[in-house]
Amino acid sequence: MQADDLARRVQVLEDIEAIRSLKARYLFCCDRKDPAGMRACFADGPVDIDYGVVGRFTTADALVELFRKVGCHDHMVELHHGANPQIEIPDAARARGTWSLHYFLINTQERTLTQLAGYYEDEYVKAGAQWKIAKTRFVATSTLVLDISGEAAKALFAGRTPPSPA
Repeated sequence: MQADDLARRVQVLEDIEAIRSLKARYLFCCDRKDPAGMRACFADGPVDIDYGVVGRFTTADALVELFRKVGCHDHMVELHHGANPQIEIPDAARARGTWSLHYFLINTQERTLTQLAGYYEDEYVKAGAQWKIAKTRFVATSTLVLDISGEAAKALFAGRTPPSPA
């Protein structure tokens, strides 16, 4: 009985580490403008992606298409920093996680700087031996957008929820 309990506890720790690696890979792919790598982090089939003003998506491919159009440009210099993971493994095939995010964007074309903080609420499914994101929601908690085109930065927006992209 103790060996079974130990094996279960080790498996939970391995699953938590795999989910940490999954989220780190997702954020890294966002920063590196890697649509294929980003897509590989999500489950196949229907998913639920709610990124607030960025949009809501029922397939990972729809999110990746927007990422290609909007984010995959040299003038979009980004940093996604995930922290403070709280991961729960209710069973061998499902998990939940909450992550803090600090996001920093320098848009060299529009000459703006955006600092965004918030958190992700994720749900994961195990597909074969790999964990994938099946549901994710981002909630912004603070946003600062600066115009950096002049000698001094000028605040364009300061508040909780970022303005909708134009």
